Amino acid sequence: MAEVRGSSTWADELASLVDTGVLYTGDPIGIPTTTTSFEVRRSEYVASESLKVESTESLKDQAKGFVLAWCELLVELSRGFRDIVQQNLMTEDSYVVRKLGGPCSKVSKRLSFLNDFLPEDRDPVQAWSVVFFVFILALAAMGVYPGHDNLSALVKKVQVHPPSANRILLPDGRYMAYQEQGVPVDRARFSLLAPHSFLSSRLAGIPGIKVSLLKEFGVHLISYDLPGFGESDPHPNRNLNSSAMDMLHLANAVGVRGKFWVLGHSTGCMHAWAALRYIPNRIAGAAMLGPMVNPYEPRMTKEGEGKNLGKLSLSLGIKDEIVIEETIFEEFWYRDVEESVRQGSTTPFIEEAVLQVSNWGFNLVDLQVQKKCQRRGVLSWLKSMYGQEECELVGFLGPIHIWQGMDDQVVPPSMTEYVARVLPGAFVHKLPNEGHFSYFFFCDECHRKIFSTLLGTPQGPLKVQEETPLKGDMEEIIPVATSTME
Repeated sequence: MAEVRGSSTWADELASLVDTGVLYTGDPIGIPTTTTSFEVRRSEYVASESLKVESTESLKDQAKGFVLAWCELLVELSRGFRDIVQQNLMTEDSYVVRKLGGPCSKVSKRLSFLNDFLPEDRDPVQAWSVVFFVFILALAAMGVYPGHDNLSALVKKVQVHPPSANRILLPDGRYMAYQEQGVPVDRARFSLLAPHSFLSSRLAGIPGIKVSLLKEFGVHLISYDLPGFGESDPHPNRNLNSSAMDMLHLANAVGVRGKFWVLGHSTGCMHAWAALRYIPNRIAGAAMLGPMVNPYEPRMTKEGEGKNLGKLSLSLGIKDEIVIEETIFEEFWYRDVEESVRQGSTTPFIEEAVLQVSNWGFNLVDLQVQKKCQRRGVLSWLKSMYGQEECELVGFLGPIHIWQGMDDQVVPPSMTEYVARVLPGAFVHKLPNEGHFSYFFFCDECHRKIFSTLLGTPQGPLKVQEETPLKGDMEEIIPVATSTME
């Protein structure tokens, strides 16, 4: 066996496969001995140094390689389980499909009508996954409802406080709860309506707003509970059109004359957008902070911005983390959530989530100011030929101000950039280092800047002699005065 293998042993063959240097068995022919000895020493030095580096790197990467190997093993194992399930349980002849296939198909057909609420170009699986996620969040919030007995000792119990809201009766028989702050409505220079965001209530309004600031600018602030939230009655068939009508009925009921401003934060901006679309003649202007838009809007999908829905995050920026750690924020937030879930039903939260991800009934581009000319019939065509074409401006003619924190990780700034492209007339105020809450919650300086931008120089509430009756009121007063003089 030794003769067949030759003079080399297995150790020599193994050493020849490892690149640790050049192995010299003798003096090479034609090369001086001094050079050989130098090369041998150099080769041995390099071999020892490389072995040292390799040993250091192997110790450093050993844990990393072990974890990666286990991850690859788990991935392959999960793939194997998936293949086994698909081949044995998901085939037409399998017991599971034969027993559950029929009932599941019937249930899916019966529930297929829910897909009509979604945009046509949106995958129902993706859309309903978002709704399911929001539903889980709502269940988590309702899990602390005092009716349950299995509450953890570490979780505070939700208290149902006595009713404290003012309520109006809407034309359809529902009651709507609201709260008023600032100067009386009959002495207000400006009226401001604020719909609340998701998992909130009328108590939010403008968090931490000073009554003295409202009086300084002569503002009458009205915040209200959305249907099913707080003390407002639910509305099962509500949409954004009915939301705008509720806002209009509320303004009329509390005595707001003329136009009023709308202010929204986060998902509450959805109802502010609806007011601009459906009751533009009563809206003086809009203020929005970190506005949420419909992520399934057709133009957003075409421009590739629809992917931002997947970027919505529950993480917070640096300033937001500082704000939420303050005691005043914690007390306010907890009280606001208590009021939001006081009716003990998850239905309003599901309805609000469905409204957000379904077809709004309009697009933001509809709010853009455009010149619309009527060209119907021969007469209109002749007028256009002679330069007498009848045209009018459509869209929302008032100002739209948007404040966007550039460190907002809840609603990404890219959504505001999309709004700026669709509505070039909107005023976008970019806020460096600000988050989703830091510029709106308990910030006196921020509130003053917002009011100064919207309302100008503060002039205080109206005085009695400054009140001027509307044109319609003058027409009613004059005949009465004349009859008295006669």
